[in-house]
Amino acid sequence: MEKNRVSRKTAVSLGDTILMALKEMRVSSTHNTHRIFKAWDDASGAGPYTTKRFFRDGKLYITVNSSVIRNQLYFQKNSLIEKMNGLLEEDDLFIRDDRNVGLVKELILK
Repeated sequence: MEKNRVSRKTAVSLGDTILMALKEMRVSSTHNTHRIFKAWDDASGAGPYTTKRFFRDGKLYITVNSSVIRNQLYFQKNSLIEKMNGLLEEDDLFIRDDRNVGLVKELILK
């Protein structure tokens, strides 16, 4: 019975295990991109008006279906980037050491 027991030195939290599995399966970039899109929805409140989302090289490209909402969001770009990055830094499931997909550096509204 002692063979199945995990010692405290080798015990790993469930969250760390999930992150290791995502890295091992090589889906961490896709996973991070989805976390960024969720951060956009939460920070902007414009999720229902967002028709296209694309993230590459630190730039988040967002297309909204309302010119009025796009103008309102345009004037909030810097604060939206700060809010999104704050949400991502607090997100336990966001993989911080992924060299391909990191925090949002620039927001481009279309």
